[in-house]
Amino acid sequence: MVPYTRKQLPFATRCAFGVLMSGVLRPLMWMLERFKLDSSLMGKMIEGQRKQIRKNNPFSGYQPTAHDVFVATYVKSGTNWMMQIVHQLAFRGEGEFEHIHCVVPWPDTKIMGPLRNYAIPVEDSRVWMASPEGKRAIKTHFNWADFPYSLDARYIVVVRDPKDVFVSSYYFFLKNGTLSFSNMSAASWLELFLSDRFPMGGSWAISTAGYWAQRHKPNVLICSFKEMRRDLESSVRRVAEFMGVDASPEVVRRVTEQSTFEYMKSIDHKFSVWNLVPWSQKIAMMRKGSEGGASELLTTAQQRRVDDYFTTELKRLGSDFPYAEFCRVTE
Repeated sequence: MVPYTRKQLPFATRCAFGVLMSGVLRPLMWMLERFKLDSSLMGKMIEGQRKQIRKNNPFSGYQPTAHDVFVATYVKSGTNWMMQIVHQLAFRGEGEFEHIHCVVPWPDTKIMGPLRNYAIPVEDSRVWMASPEGKRAIKTHFNWADFPYSLDARYIVVVRDPKDVFVSSYYFFLKNGTLSFSNMSAASWLELFLSDRFPMGGSWAISTAGYWAQRHKPNVLICSFKEMRRDLESSVRRVAEFMGVDASPEVVRRVTEQSTFEYMKSIDHKFSVWNLVPWSQKIAMMRKGSEGGASELLTTAQQRRVDDYFTTELKRLGSDFPYAEFCRVTE
């Protein structure tokens, strides 16, 4: 449909990256964790990312239009799921693509080193021009203040229980993904997650409070991951109505079928990230897609700690985000 193909990293570059990670960064990360210095390093990484965004924002100069539907989420919070729903609604359940980022821009990647130019450019108009609804999705994990707002565009936010975000991020980044070389323990990952130094998104509370504060805007829709899991068809219908697209029973049925976990798992390769290390195992984007499965990795006491930390943080930030409505509060 759209003549865009993901640019692949040269094999030699991937090999060099793998050697660097395993030969240099693995022992370095081990020493940092051993001497309790890993959180300090991650804090510097986060500050570096923030400086990059302030200095060279990937969205700089881009003015959103009525064709744009931003999918804004914290990491591991149903991003691919919502992108699939939005894209399929824009194409009335007939959206074909080689890879999701051949049709969905992800400007964030311009500051992500090897992932630079990973997705179709946000300025490329071919997707929305090919859409029978004249719409296209744009992905971002940035905080609300870091991407452009326009009354012409639409913004969809998905909020997921931070306990489930933690579990999903641990398996995705540490067990199989970008940071698998580090051998960091789940306990150390939790300490980072319960801080503003989390390397894969910063503070969940800051991100969520920023999104939630925009809920009264007419072109902002806040979706609950929990509710999407419990009633997918109603969620698809709600998104369709918000986008102002064809929400006929047949379109809703087709999009719902193509947005189930089972269907998306069957086309997992169309959502995968680059395999930056040739000899590493394939990273599954859709692992379980569960809601309320924090006990897989967290004890009851740890789950309570996560709930207490983020409810306290939200209160400190002056946010009235209804935590118990979106998340399972540990008894």
